Amino acid sequence: MTGSPRLSLRIDLANGARLGPGKAQLLALIEEHGSIRAAGAAMGMSYRRAWLLADEINRMFREPSIFTRHGGKSGGGAGLTPFGETLLGACRRMDAESRKALSADLDWLQSVEAVDFVAEGRKVEDDG
Repeated sequence: MTGSPRLSLRIDLANGARLGPGKAQLLALIEEHGSIRAAGAAMGMSYRRAWLLADEINRMFREPSIFTRHGGKSGGGAGLTPFGETLLGACRRMDAESRKALSADLDWLQSVEAVDFVAEGRKVEDDG
């Protein structure tokens, strides 16, 4: 197996909510696609699962992060509220800063990693 160690940041809030890479990705994809359905599909999840996550994100904070528009002539859609844009920016910034702060440690872990070890449940990648 080749590659660098991967770092994922998850914040456990005092109210019991969790903010991690999946919710941040959903926010980014809603911003990109303008649709909860399309964002979920891009992540390989059902519309229902994407909608439930979007609803949870909206209830985690004092302000909603995602707005929806009902269908009609121009169709429905979704997007980020100003707070949602700020939240996504904070997620991206925290991710980048944590990677920067831990880069030397991640490099060290890579240098001492047993290259012939395969964790249970993981496939061995075929190089040939």
